[in-house]
Amino acid sequence: MSAASLRRAARESVSGLPRAFWWLWASTLVNRLGAFVATFMTLYLTLDRGYSASFAGLVVALHGLGGVVSSLVAGVMTDRLGRRPTLLAAQASTAFSVALLGFMEHPAAIAAVALLVGMTSNASRPAVAAMMADIVRPEDRVRAFALNYWAINLGFAVSATAAGLIAEYSYLAGFLGEAALTLACAVLVYVKLPESRPQQDGTGTAGGVGAAGSGEDAERTGLGTVLRDGRFMGVVGLSFLISLIFTQGSVGLPVAMGAAGFSPGDYGLVIAVNGLLIVVLQIPVTRFIEHRDPQKLLVISALLAGYGFALTAFAGPLWAWALTVCVWTLAEIVNSPTQMSLVVRLSPVHGRGRYQGVYSMSWAVAALVAPLMAGFVIDRFGAVWLWGATGVLGTVAAVGYWLLMRGLPQAGGAPEPAASGGPAAAGSAEPVRAEPVKTAPEKTAPEKAEPLAAG
Repeated sequence: MSAASLRRAARESVSGLPRAFWWLWASTLVNRLGAFVATFMTLYLTLDRGYSASFAGLVVALHGLGGVVSSLVAGVMTDRLGRRPTLLAAQASTAFSVALLGFMEHPAAIAAVALLVGMTSNASRPAVAAMMADIVRPEDRVRAFALNYWAINLGFAVSATAAGLIAEYSYLAGFLGEAALTLACAVLVYVKLPESRPQQDGTGTAGGVGAAGSGEDAERTGLGTVLRDGRFMGVVGLSFLISLIFTQGSVGLPVAMGAAGFSPGDYGLVIAVNGLLIVVLQIPVTRFIEHRDPQKLLVISALLAGYGFALTAFAGPLWAWALTVCVWTLAEIVNSPTQMSLVVRLSPVHGRGRYQGVYSMSWAVAALVAPLMAGFVIDRFGAVWLWGATGVLGTVAAVGYWLLMRGLPQAGGAPEPAASGGPAAAGSAEPVRAEPVKTAPEKTAPEKAEPLAAG
């Protein structure tokens, strides 16, 4: 590919997105540059503090339990109070709790504060996803979610390498560094991001740009409505299985590498491969898959994730561990924007916060279960059995995606305008549900190519 073609592809990948999206993108990047606790908690507890893999799994599971609780609460807050207040509260409280965790000495105190960190850090996910859906046009959402995921992993690639080296000298410095950058993210949100929650006009119908009432309509879309949405809850269940696999990158993998004699710096280098590959490949791969059959993409990504981690059972030298990361990273690149776009399409506009909260809960529950699963299996049976289990989970998820997405309607119907302040201003009311997901290639949008999540 020529330099001119590369420049044209880059322009097409970033053009047409509103200014507010790029401030949200910047806040995501700053936040992920400070990622330390979730990545190095297991090594901190097992190598620095000398606790067992089971205790480390318990603490990380409590971190996940906090996320389960906050996902639902933050989803409701996102719809009722707004995206911006929820983001501010979540990020400011995360900065405080992460700094506090670095000073905890007693095991019970460490566990309690880890629960608090899980609650605060996960609370921003529904607000970020809902705001992105508000301000970006439907035809640009896969690309926008991919770009946001790219920012997450650009920050992660940098922070994983740097934090791995920092951890060899001072874990406390890592905790304080994350707190400082999270606080900077909160300030950025406060100064630069406007509220994007859809508003309701005096007639009781959706008014303004991309608005679908946030009053009575939002109240009618309660958590019970979300939980009764069978197809959406199927997506949530499959997301849990995929999350259970991917979470082993920060839970099972560091424990297994530590047991194999590798240092925190070695783990930092290996896991940084994940972020670096996403930085390099996310945008071109998203350009390639953006208008392809999402059913096939999700099935393939599930298989790559499961068997990519299963290959870890055969890893020996450091380069072999890095090679297995390459396989499941490709699955992550394909799965994340495809699944996020599917979630938005299945969500009512006026209930995006609640739907995103329940979806985020799948990752939070996985963050609760995965450490317990990894600690138990590694302590009782050995890491080889853990990697075999990931292959089974990937196969089950692939079959589930294939069954769930059969019969999904083709994309079509009235176009959905973006939220107030976005580029797709329109005076008509927005439909109650977002666009149905595409199940076949479509060539209607001239722009192609892409975060993660909520973390």
